[in-house]
Amino acid sequence: MSLTILANARMVLPDCVQMGSLRIDGGRIVDIAAGGGVPEGAVDCEGDLVMPGLIELHTDNLERHIQPRPKVDWPHAAAIVAHDAELASVGITTVFDAMRVGSVPNPRNDYAAYARGLATELLQLRAEGVLRISHYLHLRAEICSQTLIEEMAAFGPGDRIGIVSLMDHTPGQRQFRDVSRLKQYVQGKHGMSDDQFLQHVAHLRALRDRYGEAHEAAAVAEARRYGAVLASHDDTIGEHVEVSAAHGVRLAEFPTTLEAASACHDHGIAVMMGAPNLIRGGSHSGNVAASALAEAGMLDIVSSDYVPSALLSAALMLGDFWGDLPRGVRTVTTAPADVVGLADRGRLEIGARADVIRVHRVAGAGAVRGAWVAGRRVA
Repeated sequence: MSLTILANARMVLPDCVQMGSLRIDGGRIVDIAAGGGVPEGAVDCEGDLVMPGLIELHTDNLERHIQPRPKVDWPHAAAIVAHDAELASVGITTVFDAMRVGSVPNPRNDYAAYARGLATELLQLRAEGVLRISHYLHLRAEICSQTLIEEMAAFGPGDRIGIVSLMDHTPGQRQFRDVSRLKQYVQGKHGMSDDQFLQHVAHLRALRDRYGEAHEAAAVAEARRYGAVLASHDDTIGEHVEVSAAHGVRLAEFPTTLEAASACHDHGIAVMMGAPNLIRGGSHSGNVAASALAEAGMLDIVSSDYVPSALLSAALMLGDFWGDLPRGVRTVTTAPADVVGLADRGRLEIGARADVIRVHRVAGAGAVRGAWVAGRRVA
């Protein structure tokens, strides 16, 4: 790899912003120097921010590419490549691609199994050197399903599974304690009639009663077999967090109440919230606002969730909110790297992997002007 120097940049270091230059060689950061000069051959960043590449732990964006419309199955290789390029363009240099495991076979076929096949295709493209950024898998283990155990058994330690999240979407609890909001969401997405919605709710509750305990235990055991970090999802009350802690959960995705977030911190569990929640000013499900957790000092990590470009904007927004840009940037770089054990990235330090982005601030948000992954320019 050729030597790259990013100069005349406002570098977002772990605890401060410093004017200077960054030298990349052999895929690593080899020097960080103060000053505003531009050495011969360097990239003049013109005062733009230079920061670590963003690390995304939970995004459904790949699913959007493989199914751009209901019942449209887009060619997967093309979808994966487009998804990868989109993430690179918004500064995401490491992603944990979320894939659902646990199907509900029914005539509507809304939840057919797909994760094993899609993961195989993605990992093959990665092995061939087609992809721009670093990809890991995030298996969303759906407790309310019929096929979770057999689907998880098809994966193993060699599949780059970094996270397994325990997803319990039983109507009337967690994300959709308010069943009327679930009705609004499901009918808007799937066009269900009132009778179909009632049947849907009854079916999911029956699945939870029949399979819930066994599925939860199996998902925890499989996460250990893969060597993956275990995450909870939509913790709502203290009792949920107690169960999470007993399972060895290290990451709480989108707790729905201040009570749950506080309990997570009491147990040393990192709290992650969605960037869309922060940017929109609240949860689309009526749950706790990410800004409320930020104000309370209980927001550790941000995920773009369903809007990849939101990750950078949220980090900058938090930096403004806290009056501390490095702290805001850490929620999308250092903190996610630490919780999943990626010690080689997520910070601008000598010796770190050279996952780096150049960002120009635009109306409070940010435009990515360059992205490097292990020293190679990808956007």
